[in-house]
Amino acid sequence: MQNVTLFSEDFSSFDLGGFPYDPEHSAMGEYHYYPAQGYKGFWYDPIVNWNYTGPSWIVTNPRLDGVNVMELSRIQEPKERDVLPTLTAGDRDWKDYQLKVALRPLSRELFSGVLVRYQTSLRHYGVFFTDDGIEVHKVDLTERTVLAKASAPWLTDEFQDLIVSVHGNTITVTLNGEWLLEVFDDWYDRGAIALSGCMPTQYAHVEVMTSEKEALRLEEERIEKRRKLAQKRANQPKLAVAKKIDLQDFGSGRQIRFGHLTGTKEYFFVMAQSQRRVYKDRYPMISCLTAVSLESGNVLWQLGKPRTDDGVIKLTTDLPFQVYDIDGDGIDEVIASWDFTLYILDGRDGSVKRRIPTPYNVEPVEELDGIEFGHHAFDRLNVDAIRIVNVTGKVRPSDILIKDRYARLWVFDDELNLIWKFHHNNTGHFPYARDFNNDGKDEIFSCYNMIDSEGKLMCKLPIDSDHTDEIIVGPIDPDQEDLIAIVSGWEGFILLKPDGTILKRTINGHGQRISVGNYIPENRGLEICTTTYWGAQGILYMHTCKGEEIWSKEMRSNGALITPVNWDGSGRDLLLIHSGVEHGGLMDGDGDIVVTFPDDGHPELCCEVLNILGDSRDEIIVWDQKELWVYTQDREQPEREYSYHPVKYSTYNASNYRGEYSFPRWE
Repeated sequence: MQNVTLFSEDFSSFDLGGFPYDPEHSAMGEYHYYPAQGYKGFWYDPIVNWNYTGPSWIVTNPRLDGVNVMELSRIQEPKERDVLPTLTAGDRDWKDYQLKVALRPLSRELFSGVLVRYQTSLRHYGVFFTDDGIEVHKVDLTERTVLAKASAPWLTDEFQDLIVSVHGNTITVTLNGEWLLEVFDDWYDRGAIALSGCMPTQYAHVEVMTSEKEALRLEEERIEKRRKLAQKRANQPKLAVAKKIDLQDFGSGRQIRFGHLTGTKEYFFVMAQSQRRVYKDRYPMISCLTAVSLESGNVLWQLGKPRTDDGVIKLTTDLPFQVYDIDGDGIDEVIASWDFTLYILDGRDGSVKRRIPTPYNVEPVEELDGIEFGHHAFDRLNVDAIRIVNVTGKVRPSDILIKDRYARLWVFDDELNLIWKFHHNNTGHFPYARDFNNDGKDEIFSCYNMIDSEGKLMCKLPIDSDHTDEIIVGPIDPDQEDLIAIVSGWEGFILLKPDGTILKRTINGHGQRISVGNYIPENRGLEICTTTYWGAQGILYMHTCKGEEIWSKEMRSNGALITPVNWDGSGRDLLLIHSGVEHGGLMDGDGDIVVTFPDDGHPELCCEVLNILGDSRDEIIVWDQKELWVYTQDREQPEREYSYHPVKYSTYNASNYRGEYSFPRWE
């Protein structure tokens, strides 16, 4: 008997209007914690789509009685590499339950309905109204399978009473009091519920019921989970505030670089503000650079004019600047492109040491990827990103790679002489440099291309669409030499050898971020974590060193950085999700948040991992437009025979599009 209520919703607590959404449908959530503002009740919208305008879901009262309904307000064709508008609620651990919903599809075209045993927006069962009646679908990543269908009369003028029961491997559907169909499938044994479809549809009431036995099982399972989680959290150091810095009028989003600007051990950060130009975020220009002591909070120098409007945080690309000792004098320089000029600035005072104009845009537009409107916006290159590389084979890296948004690369030496330029299909966001063939010079892996130290194409992957968002290279699998791990949007998560041999490829959403760490030390090799963004956002996947999935989990928020963190010095890496109080924190290899952020008023927009306070453990830096805080551990590091100092990405090659890694190293 289904007599215990797990969930009930009539939408009466909502005001009329759009369910909270990002008005710009932007990429902010790729690496900022940028929740949609407004009342959400118990619901969460996991879908982002840059093609959208306006809200996907609206609360309205179509009837004279003034009763609220939730309305799906989009038209979207079902596609293999895409997801449908979805609004989810409930608990992923629900197993056997009955979903009752009063809904009114407003069109007989395509299909709309509800989802059950919802794991993520890419894994669930769906029960949908079609022109002929009802269909039951199984969705598993890019595959949508019709499990059963039945003819049934229904009208768009009336609300339909739909009951979907899931029990064991059985799904039963009842429509308007009449038993309609039954289907058997073992793929998903638990999951939440969701509203979803291709066409405008109204939902008046949603209720989930279960048996007393199932409710008792759920409660016992929750108690045991809470007990285990409490034990894990007790074993980890808590977050303690080490310092707070007022960002005055120069605050920004994730446009920050760290280094030693005065040639001492003192850490400084350089924060950049910018202005958008021409089209969305494709041609931003730096408008202000501010160098600040991370120790004292004092401004060392500033170039340009700071401002305080929110445009300085709403940038979703890299800005072209790095902090690095490019000339080897022991003092970091700031290498930056500003107003079609490439600069090398003295880290101590911001004065110009060298500069050259950026290259002219001479290549025909039709030969290049990603040039909007069929024209170069400017005569000279608007630099998208900068990376320090070593294609000349010197003792230390001293070459400067610059790129446009998606098509071309140029490499200069430390005196800003052009070495070579390259273009072939897409560049991806942030190319990777490494001496793959041990000749003392870097090769460049860019999107799907391997480029030699002289700028010639060596080999390419057999992929021509989308682009690579993030890249990691290193000792991931003990059975292999160094491997390359990438996420490339809807072309998937790919694990490959440097010669281009693909070892594993999984299309599990729009792959956006990737990290490698010792997340589960009990396993052989390292683990690979990936996240999704566009379409089905916020799905985390944990993989073995062979690329096999261990688990997946949909975060009910955006902004998951998945940066590895050496938090307790034990050799077990944690994952920084983001600094939000409700959904953020440090996650372990099982997918549990084992370190939470306190509700102390700290910034939540941006965060970063950096070891700056002396011991081998990492600190967490969080900031927004107004403040920057540094968190460290609330307890001393235990004494061990060996100290854990993992190999991490160089600070002088910072980017919002770099895969983060933590390769174990004990000293």
